[in-house]
Amino acid sequence: MEEDRERRLAELFAPDLYFGAAEAWYPTDPRNYESETDDGRTIVDGFDALDGYAREVTEADGLPAPIAFYHGRFYEGTDLGVIQFWFYSAFDQFSVNFHWHDWEVLHVFFDLESEEPELFVASSHSRKVPNNEFLDPDETRPAVISEVGSHSSALGMNQERDTFQRFPLGGDIADITNSVLDLIDIPAAYGLPRDEGFALPYAVPELDGTPVYDLPELPNVTAEHLVPAELTIDPFDEYDSPPTELPTRERGLHLRSENHPDADGADGTYALEHTDAVNHIEAFTGPQLSFQFAVPRFAEDAIAGHITTTGVPWHQPRFTNPAADVTDPIHRSALSDRYELDISGTLGDVVGVLREATTSDEAPGSNGIDTRSVRVEGVARLESVPEAVPTWHGVAAFRDVPEGGHRLTVNGAGLAPYAERLDHEEDGTPTAAGADGAVISPPNEDAVKVRAGAGSDGPSVADVTVEDDFAGAVYAGRPIVGEEGGFGTYVHRNGAFTAEITDEEGEAGAFRVNPDADQTTATVADLRTGKAALAGFVDTLLSETLVQTDSVAENGIDAIDDVPTPDDTVERGDEAAAAVDEAASRVEAATNGTVDDVRNGTGDGVPNGTDGDVVNGSTGPNCPSDGSATGDVLTAANDTGDDVLTSADGTTDDVLNGTVTDDGTTATPTETDDGLLDDVDDDGEEDPFRDESTTASPEDGDGTDDAGDGTGTEGGRNGGGNGPGSDLPPGFPGLLRALEASRRQASRAAEAAENGNAEAADRRLHGLRTRLSAILDVIHRDRGRFPETFPALVEKRVAQADRRIEQALDSSS
Repeated sequence: MEEDRERRLAELFAPDLYFGAAEAWYPTDPRNYESETDDGRTIVDGFDALDGYAREVTEADGLPAPIAFYHGRFYEGTDLGVIQFWFYSAFDQFSVNFHWHDWEVLHVFFDLESEEPELFVASSHSRKVPNNEFLDPDETRPAVISEVGSHSSALGMNQERDTFQRFPLGGDIADITNSVLDLIDIPAAYGLPRDEGFALPYAVPELDGTPVYDLPELPNVTAEHLVPAELTIDPFDEYDSPPTELPTRERGLHLRSENHPDADGADGTYALEHTDAVNHIEAFTGPQLSFQFAVPRFAEDAIAGHITTTGVPWHQPRFTNPAADVTDPIHRSALSDRYELDISGTLGDVVGVLREATTSDEAPGSNGIDTRSVRVEGVARLESVPEAVPTWHGVAAFRDVPEGGHRLTVNGAGLAPYAERLDHEEDGTPTAAGADGAVISPPNEDAVKVRAGAGSDGPSVADVTVEDDFAGAVYAGRPIVGEEGGFGTYVHRNGAFTAEITDEEGEAGAFRVNPDADQTTATVADLRTGKAALAGFVDTLLSETLVQTDSVAENGIDAIDDVPTPDDTVERGDEAAAAVDEAASRVEAATNGTVDDVRNGTGDGVPNGTDGDVVNGSTGPNCPSDGSATGDVLTAANDTGDDVLTSADGTTDDVLNGTVTDDGTTATPTETDDGLLDDVDDDGEEDPFRDESTTASPEDGDGTDDAGDGTGTEGGRNGGGNGPGSDLPPGFPGLLRALEASRRQASRAAEAAENGNAEAADRRLHGLRTRLSAILDVIHRDRGRFPETFPALVEKRVAQADRRIEQALDSSS
């Protein structure tokens, strides 16, 4: 581009600069700190620049040599031109990308013929972060709003030029035209978080553990030369929860180009010079400063150091090809269409939204979590790039990520660390990190590390999904597996979690984690996949639900966490197992031994040698009118544990859930063989499990219930009888019977699977599904009788159990 035209356009487009009140390093001239090396190269040393700038700030009246360097380009064979404005600062202090020296750039794309701006692109931190961009501006001269410390550049395009608005507000336009990213439903641009109400934690830069203001090489640098202390924080892991007292942005100085027609209308001016004046500088040097990332592992969290440096502008691709810095795909397409350029590309190749795990108001006690937007921005790192970026609106977005496998680590002040391995494909769509794009982390004070070890003979873990009963998936991906074959990830202690693992062969397994209030680790010693693992999980889940239901029935909803709950971790001791036995014994005693009676309750319990699922009909078309069990009474056909039901005369009858008949074949379950329980609930109301064809409805509370003590004389809750659960609140007796019957069935299925009897395990799993339906029937019928948040807990766990039953039935191992 011709020199005179280049200068004229630079003066025309030179931006207004707006800074925050806490800014420490304004644009300055790096030539004031340059030196020559022994081999004759011209460099700017980091110590010289930082110490020299601090000295000049202390001694000078005003800003030390404020300046911008411009550079003009045009795309040959087109009418597209670009004026770049480069700004140098002596230091960059931020949350993660702190480093010696800092260069930021504003690109003004314009039409060579009309000299009207087409697109403004303001750089934002790393070149992996979506820039702030505005297509087809009405303004000729943009406003750049500089982020305190980091100097990331936002745009001010509306009437409030010194503040940033991501969205249109009050009839005014937004300051960017970046397109909306589907995963987050907000414009994908870094923006200006502290001006948007988000807190940013700044770190005090250190070299080998020593703050820079205490280094002997920097005699003129004091703590007052850095970002104010109220913006800085201690190491992330020293906070119990995200800090909430970090101040948001306050407006500071306003600078204009010295050639601006109203230069006196600003707080100061800056000079304009061509980049040719400084391109003799070959390097911007300084000892490496490192930020430490915590990476969850099975044992100790690993530490990964991230080193940040700054490059030389005239050695970067975007210096000669400014379109490389256009991050929005719509903006790239617009330039491509208008000027026949090939600059297409994706918006953000890897995207995740950091969210904070918190207690759910919808869950009873400590049995479910929710998530919310982060209060403080975090930092993210792709190890394989390598690149570290700050979040904006909680979003971690990496652009132009190479195809293949990557390790993502996300840290936040007061939040437990997060890590996963992910695979990125260059198919034009972003790769979502976390659980459908959500990277969920609990506060440190509420964090429990779930540690899972594969053992010497355990499966190789390919994928892990951790689900909370109420929040759904809180982790979904490939964990960071250590040499021992195990992995670790953090969950909120107030949740109740199911972790599903998939091994390299595609087999699934699951384990249950429901942490106590004071628990910090939840360890699964030996991961397993296959039918036995899944059936065992269902047994554990139903045992957990039984124990908690029993506690709520006895003492109210506030007692749901007062009882030791079983899960699959080694931290659970014998107390949890004892709690299951006690709850089961109470249910057994309350029902007079009828828990396993799946049809027309007789109260006579389980016939000798069977494992349940026995129909003991006390009424029906073939029974005496006096109700005695002398007619269609079905007893167990053998002692093998198979759920074979035969009639009293020895012939096969009412075979339950596909069980083996007397001729060795497998029968198909009938509608009447539903595996359900007693006919009536303890309150005298009709039980959802009843068989309408064989049992008449009792009168409510009349003390003549069919399902009680074996004589058909069980009383309702207030009916004067001695039937099951007469001292429990309405609804709970039937629910406890259904849960205990389901738990026993799950235990039998798990035992059969452990013994290698897949056929028997599958039969019992099929029967278990019917029993789960019975649980839901109780919930649906008596919903209003239970504490408000309780039915949802049971429903969600039944749904979880049903999913794992399906996996177990499909499992071949």
